[in-house]
Amino acid sequence: MKNKHNLRTALGLTALLTTGMAPALQAEDLAIPVGSQADHGAISLPSNGMSQTSVRQRWGNPQDIRGPVGQPPISQWHYSDFVVYFERDLVMHAVVKRQKN
Repeated sequence: MKNKHNLRTALGLTALLTTGMAPALQAEDLAIPVGSQADHGAISLPSNGMSQTSVRQRWGNPQDIRGPVGQPPISQWHYSDFVVYFERDLVMHAVVKRQKN
């Protein structure tokens, strides 16, 4: 009898603590004003899978090159309006830089 009482007490406390923490586990909404968002349609970006040679031929030499670092080697090419991320010799992602107001 005492074990059943202890089990009920433990389950009750667990339920109480779990429901008490539920509001803390909710995600926040992130709102970015339209003026702060980058206009991806206004700029041409390298596409995934392009080689470094192709990027250099199309957009010229970058302003800055960082890396490579890590394994596999990841490097960044910084242009005035965007950054290109390479894994080894291939584009894995290109992002538009946020315009400073």
